Amino acid sequence: MAAFEAAIAAGCGIECDVRASRDGVAYVFHDAMLARMTGVTGSLGERDAADLDGLALPDGGTIPRLAALLERYGGAVPLLVEIKARGRAVMPVCTVVARDLAAWRGAPVAIMSFNPLVLHWFGQRSPQMVRGLVVTQQRKGAMRGMIARALALWLGKPDFLACDIRDLPSPFATRARAKGRPVLTWTVRSEDERARAAVHADQIIFEKPHD
Repeated sequence: MAAFEAAIAAGCGIECDVRASRDGVAYVFHDAMLARMTGVTGSLGERDAADLDGLALPDGGTIPRLAALLERYGGAVPLLVEIKARGRAVMPVCTVVARDLAAWRGAPVAIMSFNPLVLHWFGQRSPQMVRGLVVTQQRKGAMRGMIARALALWLGKPDFLACDIRDLPSPFATRARAKGRPVLTWTVRSEDERARAAVHADQIIFEKPHD
């Protein structure tokens, strides 16, 4: 939450990763497994909210619920919610995220995901929600990546793309921008990457180094 507080204070947009607990609560947490950030074994999705609320993060805080972040955020800055979901079972996490976001209609909020089924779910049930497809070409062959992107675009029908900065410049991103589809890029960490993004993307998702 300290990072989100700093972003709000600076007037910067926020990007967060969200997963669902076993009993249907949306949490802001990147990893599938708990160990790196909490020292506890197992996955977040295997635990109930009562257990997760008691786990400590390295900064001494607890894993934020999405609802708590939204309450603090209050619509003050743009918010990107990246939904983490593998395979076809996207309904549980999509349902709880949609429930938390329902109170913030009209706020500058968008969802995004690597999984095009997440975008498809929101397109069917919350068509007003702005949706982004997260893509990377890293560790993928050229043909495999091209086919996967084509299928994801067809299924997810994203409003924008979020491309790996390591892939830019790319014909895929260039074509998207030419067709009027905005391209964000992640994760920008250096001045060189910022300069490249300024040429090949419309906005950045960045991490500010510690002073």
